[in-house]
Amino acid sequence: MNGDSGKVVYKELSFKIVGILFEVYNELGYGYREKYYEEAIARCFIKDGIKFQRQLACDLIFKGEKIGINFLDFLVEDKIILELKKGNSFSKNNIEQVRNYLEATGKRLAILANFTSKGVKFLRVLG
Repeated sequence: MNGDSGKVVYKELSFKIVGILFEVYNELGYGYREKYYEEAIARCFIKDGIKFQRQLACDLIFKGEKIGINFLDFLVEDKIILELKKGNSFSKNNIEQVRNYLEATGKRLAILANFTSKGVKFLRVLG
């Protein structure tokens, strides 16, 4: 058992990321394509001095061989995967997608963010 059992993983950084999601939604509102939310979030990360990689290629490996490539929307501070979606609910496929990203990268936390007609919804997914 690890020493951080019961604690929130990357609490401070997660809080900053979620704050940026709400900042972007409050400014833009609903109805834009994911790429515009992505660009706005990237600009906020830069403004706030948060290190990130965007559209990071992540190899899909099967039996030791590369069979494909996935692209993470963001890898923040080399710790948290941030995946953006647009719609009113999280689909099972969205959740499976970020779980696969966590497994492929060995990261501990992903935040799945959904820009909905009623605001931003987010889900923390542990690896």
